[in-house]
Amino acid sequence: MNVIPTRLPGVLILEPKVFEDTRGLFYESFNARTFAQETGVTTDFVQDNHSESHRGVLRGLHYQVENAQAKLVRITHGEVLDVVVDVRRSSATFGQWIALRLSAANRRQLWVPETFAHGFLVLSDRAEFLYKTTTYFNPSAERCIRWDDPDLAIDWPLEGPPILSAKDQQGQWFRDSELLP
Repeated sequence: MNVIPTRLPGVLILEPKVFEDTRGLFYESFNARTFAQETGVTTDFVQDNHSESHRGVLRGLHYQVENAQAKLVRITHGEVLDVVVDVRRSSATFGQWIALRLSAANRRQLWVPETFAHGFLVLSDRAEFLYKTTTYFNPSAERCIRWDDPDLAIDWPLEGPPILSAKDQQGQWFRDSELLP
């Protein structure tokens, strides 16, 4: 596996070793021993999530203030712009974000530590998004930052207004959000 650090400490791009031939391809999407050896992160995943969304759907920016979740995310069909925001007030990169195209074609994965907000925009007609989490979902601790927050100024490649859930429509401005220490 190729591990690529990002400018947000702890957020990692992972490129698996892919074996292809005339029959198709094979790769390990996750191996606990390899993950720990290559990233330096040892963790237990407790939940796998799978979402399917259509072009223009924007999910996020989500995080939990208690029982925070780290995530290992990947796409098995289609393409998304995946966005991670540092929500730690004490961090040197507080309020900074990265955006990365994840797709079934590039097979990249993204490791998102517990202390970051996360969201994505679907760029293809349809995308299937899979993610492993280190803790269980806690709806009472979940927070949502508005996707269009001017203080963050995330450059979403929108072709029109995004399709948002009711929850995401109620997201808080970054400056008003309950953030992590």
